[in-house]
Amino acid sequence: MTQALPSWTDGPARRAILDFVAATTDETSSDFVPAPERIAVFDNDGTLWCEQPLQVQVLFAFERAAAMAAADPSLAQRQPFKAFLDHDRAAIHALGKQGIFEFAFAVHAGMSIEAFQDEVRQWLTTARHPKLDRPYPQVVYQPQLELLAYLRAHDFKTFIVSGGGIDFMRAFAEPVYGVPPEQVIGSSVKTELQETGGRLALMKLAQLDTFDDRAVKPANIGLHIGRRPILAFGNSDGDQAMLRYTLDGPGPRLALLVHHDDNERETAYDRDFKLSPLIETLDRAAEFGIQVVSVKRDWAQVFPPPR
Repeated sequence: MTQALPSWTDGPARRAILDFVAATTDETSSDFVPAPERIAVFDNDGTLWCEQPLQVQVLFAFERAAAMAAADPSLAQRQPFKAFLDHDRAAIHALGKQGIFEFAFAVHAGMSIEAFQDEVRQWLTTARHPKLDRPYPQVVYQPQLELLAYLRAHDFKTFIVSGGGIDFMRAFAEPVYGVPPEQVIGSSVKTELQETGGRLALMKLAQLDTFDDRAVKPANIGLHIGRRPILAFGNSDGDQAMLRYTLDGPGPRLALLVHHDDNERETAYDRDFKLSPLIETLDRAAEFGIQVVSVKRDWAQVFPPPR
C-alpha cells in the first residue's frame, strides 16, 4: 500500500485519522501514546460491514428457523417464528433490536460453540447478500479494512465491540478483518459445560447472558479489555456510550461515526432504520467531539472489488 487509506477521500475525516495516528505514535510528540495503550474499538454491523436490509446474523438465523419449522411445523404459526419464516420485516422490526437478536441466539441453543461456528463458516461460503448479490465476507467496507490494517501497522490493537453475537463474529473476524477471536466482544448467551462421549464442550443455552449495546459496551470494554480505548468507531446511537467513553479519557482521543448517506453505492439511512437508529449521536456529534464520516463524501470506494 503506497498511499495510506487509499479508499478514503482526502478530507477532514481522513486527515483526522492520519494526524491522530501520527501524533500518538511519534515519540517526540506531547500526544505520544505507548503501544500497549493504543486500543481501538469498532462496532461491527453498519460500521465494518453492511447491516441492511437486516443484520447478517439475523439473516443467518432465518435458515436455522426454517430448519426447525420443517422438523416442527407448528412453529410456523407461532411468533416470533412466523415473522422470521414469512420474512415479515414490519413484525421483525416491532420486536426491537434486542428482541431480534435474542431470537437469533435462541434458535441455535443446544449446539456446542464449535459446532455453531462451523455452521456459520459453512453458511458464509455459500450465502449471498439479498441486495448486493455478494458473499457476506465481501460486504465489508473497504475503507475500514484499510483502516484496521493501518492501525495495526502502527501498533494499535484492534477490537470489535458489537451488539452481534460474540460466537457468530468470532467465526469469521480473523480471516475477514484480521481481528483474532480473543479481541472480539459481543452479545452472548449463557453456556453450560457438558460431557458427551467422554469429551467436554460448551453448549449454547436459550438464555441471554449480555446484550452488548449502548451502556453495556463500555462495561464490557472494561471487563474484557481493561483499558479505555483511545480510538472508537461506530455508526448508531447504540454506539454513543462507547464513543463518549473513549473521548472522556485523558490524553489524545478520536471517535468516529459512519453516516450512511449514499443510496447509490449502498443504502442511505439514519433515523428511519429502527434496528440501528442514528438520531441523537448525529445531531450532537459536534457537541460530543465526534468526527462524522460520510459514506458519500469520505469513502471513494465502499466495497472491495468483487472476487
